[in-house]
Amino acid sequence: MFSIRFGYATLIVTSFCFCVSRYPADVFERSKIHSVLDWHHSNLRPGPVTIVRNTVLAPALGRPFNPEAAAEGEKFLSASLSKIETVWLKDNGRFLLGRNQPSIADVSLVCDIMQLELLEDSDRDRLLGRYEKVQQWIENTRNATNPHFDEVHKILMKAKAKRQNQQLKGENHGGGGSDMKKPLLSRI
Repeated sequence: MFSIRFGYATLIVTSFCFCVSRYPADVFERSKIHSVLDWHHSNLRPGPVTIVRNTVLAPALGRPFNPEAAAEGEKFLSASLSKIETVWLKDNGRFLLGRNQPSIADVSLVCDIMQLELLEDSDRDRLLGRYEKVQQWIENTRNATNPHFDEVHKILMKAKAKRQNQQLKGENHGGGGSDMKKPLLSRI
């Protein structure tokens, strides 16, 4: 029996079998998509993961808030968003690599950026605000892949709503909100 369990291998096989437009047959086009995916692992991914882990998840799990780690994550994120905007979102296409339809690279990168939905709206807006092309690309990817996009992110959005409700309850009862509501410090 053939079995693939992890990461991009699963995404590639699934896309190739069921949605060829996300992973084209042309080897040259595939190699460009792979270059974005390879870049993604050590560039974009550490940013959102580090920020969310150290500002939202750690306090929610009773672990200490780590502003230094969050600031490092912001540096990764800022450099990565700049690169996406100036290198990967080029030409006249609405998606990465100047494509007119999303690839598995678009889906993968946008999903990592979506983690920022767990932050306070003001922090998320501060981190993404100056990257207009990135924001439009996220929306283009969402629109092109819906209803699946919203289905995949349903749990994330429920967690965001729950977190916001907890904060509102804390503010309405004279408390300072939950201990999850910590300022996102930055050295940027």
